[in-house]
Amino acid sequence: MPLALRSLLLAGSTGLVGRALLAQALAGPDLQAVHLLLRRAGAAPAADVRVRPLVVDFAALPALPAADAALCALGTTIKVAGSQAAFRAVDHDAVLAFARAARDAGVSRFGLVSALGADARSRVFYNRVKGEAEDAVRALGSATLVIARPSLLLGDRQALGQPPRRGERLGQHLAAPLAPLLPAAWRPIGADAVARALLRALAGAGAGVQVLESARLHELGAP
Repeated sequence: MPLALRSLLLAGSTGLVGRALLAQALAGPDLQAVHLLLRRAGAAPAADVRVRPLVVDFAALPALPAADAALCALGTTIKVAGSQAAFRAVDHDAVLAFARAARDAGVSRFGLVSALGADARSRVFYNRVKGEAEDAVRALGSATLVIARPSLLLGDRQALGQPPRRGERLGQHLAAPLAPLLPAAWRPIGADAVARALLRALAGAGAGVQVLESARLHELGAP
């Protein structure tokens, strides 16, 4: 029987998947509180009495509230970050800091939004950092860890006040007419589906590590 997730910690709530995670969590019947870790005040994407904004510095996180689960949807691009080092500070260092702080708060279930192709041995910088972040979070030993590896994300970043990602936009344009012909593992996937799949998996998972490749995200994230 799935666990009722009554309280959550969420980092990355202003992004595509993070926004979807927050909306779907708030739509559930069990949620009582979701603590949003934000880099700046006033960035909370939802006005709801159950939403508890926490303005933090991910390089020096305070003690976090206890919760049933923690969800990490932190991520940027080298273009937005400005350098490989700045990208790594978000997609690896901040992710690991959040996972460690959640563990120290007694949170036993952790959900991580990673990416297709994440591999610490990859020659591709982006994939390598994503893989290194996965490995670092695994090493913390959370009782339950669910890692989502979505393919090309579908969603309107500009509507969230984010700069469009050229590669994403081009990929969506090229893949749209071919989507029905593409294998599920490579087919573009909506942020809503990723969020739905991650929440379902986190509520239903037993102890151990579960990696949800994009094909499985399509299945588990269906409405």
